[in-house]
Amino acid sequence: MNKGSCLCGAISFTVEGALPMGSACHCTKCRKHTGHYEAGVDVPRSAVTIEGGEHVTWYHSSEKVRRGFCAICGSSLFFDPVDRDWIGISLGAFDTPTHTKLAMHIFVADKGDYYEIADGVPQNLQ
Repeated sequence: MNKGSCLCGAISFTVEGALPMGSACHCTKCRKHTGHYEAGVDVPRSAVTIEGGEHVTWYHSSEKVRRGFCAICGSSLFFDPVDRDWIGISLGAFDTPTHTKLAMHIFVADKGDYYEIADGVPQNLQ
């Protein structure tokens, strides 16, 4: 079981099963939401249990996606495409080892000009 939480501990979560490979999103919205770029994993909703859900604030960044963060400490935690059967979870929020790696960088054409991507992971411009 994989466990995680926000910075202040008001929100915790568990994910049943092994985590899939993750992605790093460099789009403008993810950069603004996280302060850099978002690295996360997409897992089935049925595998996730959230404790302290009353502290999750959901912001609809588009008609199809909402982003969840802690109302107390501001930690970016969730990427939720409301019409899908999965939810994205920020890799940095996990407290236990993830035993996964990044599979892809996405929206690289939108990345910040202050860093380079040199980890050898495939890059997708969109």
